[in-house]
Amino acid sequence: MEAVEPQPKSTPLPRYDVVVVGARCAGAATAMLLARRGFRVLVVDRERYGTDTLSTHALMRGGVLQLHRWGILDEVKAAGTPTVRSTSFHYGDEVVEIQIKPKEGVDGLYAPRRTVIDRLLVNSARSAGAEFRYETRLVDLLRSDNRVCGARLTTADGESFQVGAELVIGADGVRSTVASLVGAEPYKTGRHATGVVFSYWSDTDISGYHWCYRPGVSVGVIPTNDGLACVFVSVSQRRFHDEIGADVAAGYQRLLKECNPALGAVVERASRTEKYRGFAGQVGFFRQSWGPGWALVGDAGYFKDPLTAHGMTDALIDAELLVQAAAQGGESALGEYQRARDDRATGLFDVTDAIASYDWDLTKVAELHRLLSDEMKKESATVTNWSQDGRQDGR
Repeated sequence: MEAVEPQPKSTPLPRYDVVVVGARCAGAATAMLLARRGFRVLVVDRERYGTDTLSTHALMRGGVLQLHRWGILDEVKAAGTPTVRSTSFHYGDEVVEIQIKPKEGVDGLYAPRRTVIDRLLVNSARSAGAEFRYETRLVDLLRSDNRVCGARLTTADGESFQVGAELVIGADGVRSTVASLVGAEPYKTGRHATGVVFSYWSDTDISGYHWCYRPGVSVGVIPTNDGLACVFVSVSQRRFHDEIGADVAAGYQRLLKECNPALGAVVERASRTEKYRGFAGQVGFFRQSWGPGWALVGDAGYFKDPLTAHGMTDALIDAELLVQAAAQGGESALGEYQRARDDRATGLFDVTDAIASYDWDLTKVAELHRLLSDEMKKESATVTNWSQDGRQDGR
């Protein structure tokens, strides 16, 4: 594809310090932090404001700490998001329950619907001065002297326009248009991927996170807004296609009962409030996430299997890492952003890939969860240190 040249100097482009493509968790958080630091930011998203998206919803402690630091956690609570005070691991018929201890100003964990958390982050970014254009998609990047210097955009009405920017950030997901346009290639990939089906249920009377395992299948229960529980069933991609594809409802119920009969009985008595949603799986990756005038954040730059429900936490933490680099300026800082992200995330990535293999018995998967817990403790310590060492948190 030929590079799109900027408009002539006689018709100067509207200019921003940063253009962010994508207004979900990663993009909205990045825009908010940039705007709080005084950057002039434009965010574009092809969807409408406030729409839902596929998500596990669960925030781990590192993500909740970020929302607390940014002054958004109280709004998450005010939206009716339940406080999660325990997480239970079900290994066959054995249950290991862990209490969530209040720490660093965080009284529990939270799993907001994306219609809640995405809106709160967008509203906070707008309050800080960021501009948003919805139903607007990236068509191409502007380049000058082999450097990205802006974007060509198109609205749902067919209006095409260009904007200049010192930095274009792709926060546009696994199939990132920005990544495609700059030729960002993966340099580390996983070996395994799971297929997932989930829906929302009322009248379950379930509190806390529940993660259930039997050989070949796992189930998660995540309390979220409006008194609902998101209940998902996860299996290998092969089993997903063989046992769920033809009849999603029957496959979901059968696998749910196989993994945890008691939970299957609860769901059978409950009321399903939304349609079943499925994700056939995607092998995880780390992509090259920076270059002259561009960067990637969130799933656009780094993606791992959703089985460990860590994607939203990743997005919030990596947003801050990228903004710290953007504030320093220069390509060396962007390179350091990628290195810092990889140092934080590689352990999480590797243990998640091992769990997603389903090549384990119950003793082995419990050991993998202990390794996962160790990695998450390191992650939480990093976020805590950002507050304690006086590093700017964007408020």
